[in-house]
Amino acid sequence: MTDWLVYATPGRGHIYPAVGALLELRERGHEIAVRCGAAEARELAALGFDAAPVSPAVEAVDTEDWKARTPIGAQKLEVRAFARRAAAEQPDLRAAIEQLRPRALLIDALGWGAMATAGASGLPWALLGHFALPIASRDAPPYGLGLRPRGGLIGRARDELTRRIVLAPLERMALPAVNTARAAEGLGPLRSADELFGRTAPLVLLFTAEPFEYPRSDWPPAVRLVGPGTFDPPADAPEWLAAEQRPVVLVTCSTDFQDDGRLVAATVEALAGEDVLVVATTAAVDPATIPPSDNARVERFLPHGPVIRRAACVVCHGGQGITQKALAAGVPVVAVPFGRDQFEVARRVEVAGAGVRLPAPRLRADRLNAAVRQARTMRDGARRVAEGFAAAGGAVAAADALEALALPATPRATARGTARSAR
Repeated sequence: MTDWLVYATPGRGHIYPAVGALLELRERGHEIAVRCGAAEARELAALGFDAAPVSPAVEAVDTEDWKARTPIGAQKLEVRAFARRAAAEQPDLRAAIEQLRPRALLIDALGWGAMATAGASGLPWALLGHFALPIASRDAPPYGLGLRPRGGLIGRARDELTRRIVLAPLERMALPAVNTARAAEGLGPLRSADELFGRTAPLVLLFTAEPFEYPRSDWPPAVRLVGPGTFDPPADAPEWLAAEQRPVVLVTCSTDFQDDGRLVAATVEALAGEDVLVVATTAAVDPATIPPSDNARVERFLPHGPVIRRAACVVCHGGQGITQKALAAGVPVVAVPFGRDQFEVARRVEVAGAGVRLPAPRLRADRLNAAVRQARTMRDGARRVAEGFAAAGGAVAAADALEALALPATPRATARGTARSAR
């Protein structure tokens, strides 16, 4: 019998934040099975997990949000994709539960159908929050546009207007699919994204922490901020990096295609005359499309960990994974958001004083050069964020929270946890 079944929709950023916690649980004696995207399943199987792909029907749904012309248009495409996935997730997760007989579940926060199935399963379950969840707060602006926190009457009026004009239409698009999935499991309807993400799961693991996340006095009781999941597969530093004497600037695209190759091209151009080494990873973008430069190494993939440890600055699209990895190492960031949750991430970088936010429509070589120069002076802010992340507890805190959720129903895990504590 499996102790934990982890179900994540396709995408490295959906499952990798939790890998450190899963390794910690395995070290404590828990048996773990993972169902995720096919590429990620292969990587986790190489780490010794019982990992298999989600059903082809789930994997086949692509967001194509990069085709939108506006941030709101991109979010609409995302919502439609998650809604289409929801119906396919439910039989897939039910089959995995039937096969594995898990004692508890950990479910991706973008798996709306899987969340409904988990809620109806009778099993202890937790939500895997790998992005800034749209949980309402009187202390933070509404999710989506990357608004700066602002108090007073003007701030409250702006936030209320944003909720009505931006969030309400998105909720009206999402909730029918969410509630259809819930009805299929015999569950009642939800009225808001706040309910979906903050008040349905008995435990919400949010893989971030203050001072990167906005301080809030009204988190729902289920939410636990445990710091970022910074796991990367073990990798040695490349020989050329060990010999490099110049400051290193890492620039990277999203692993999920969003047509952001111009970020790498602009960075290579912007820093061509600087005494730095630009290390660029293009991921879903063809590296052959990037014009060459004497002080740039452009690869599709490189292990980020060793490069970040040497970096003076990281330039990225504002994905929460790479941004938090950089800040956890005390490295300042230039965040150039293209869509998705990146507007929120980039604004948090700016508000935390840990780097620079440069909107994608303003992306130009001279502006990027200035942004990198400014960010490199902000290492103290990045270190403050790193200290906050470390204090949140990381993988150990996440594993503790998961054990606290499941222990009343898992006698085997109780015995293991007691034995581990005795050591």
